[in-house]
Amino acid sequence: MKLKRVEHVAIAVRDMRASMKMLEETLGLELDYEERIGDTRLAMYPVGETSIELLQAEGPTSQVNGWIEDNGESIYHLCFEVDDIDAALAELKGKGVKLVDETPRTGHGGSRIAFLDPASTGGIVIELAELPAGH
Repeated sequence: MKLKRVEHVAIAVRDMRASMKMLEETLGLELDYEERIGDTRLAMYPVGETSIELLQAEGPTSQVNGWIEDNGESIYHLCFEVDDIDAALAELKGKGVKLVDETPRTGHGGSRIAFLDPASTGGIVIELAELPAGH
């Protein structure tokens, strides 16, 4: 498996609009896109070859709620881009890595994503993403 780059760093926030304002007005970042996936809203801000992803719970079952309750507003996970997520998951599983997602699911911007179990990554939440062609 070859990790291509850090695709994004996700940050769990309570107030999406206030966080967006800070990134835009303080750091001069420009919003790429916003979307809702399930009960979580996200906003992506490109920074060089990676992005900052803001995550806000939009419902009571969003995992962002639990994260903020336990850790406060903070970095939530690291996402690495891979060329072939199916092959990456097979390789990791073969190495004994525990997976949250045995098969990829649809994620941000139409990507195929999967999370590794933090029990296998020293407590770090790691996401893998295979981006759609042309992205």
